[in-house]
Amino acid sequence: MKISSSTSQTKSPDRIIREAERKSITSISRCTAWRLERRGLFPKRRQLYPQSNLVGWLLSELNEWVSSRPSTNLR
Repeated sequence: MKISSSTSQTKSPDRIIREAERKSITSISRCTAWRLERRGLFPKRRQLYPQSNLVGWLLSELNEWVSSRPSTNLR
């Protein structure tokens, strides 16, 4: 049985985003992201390793957050 490429759906795997890329994707500062996160209005960061200060965000959660934001027309 042959499956055509148009009917098979490939979902790209989720990945962890670090701070620099998070800022590029969301266009908000670290402090603003932290404040929104504390209020439950921004995706929660995830600790990358136990007993470590390294954190990141899931790309899918950031993309969902960005798409939920109202768009602005700057003309």
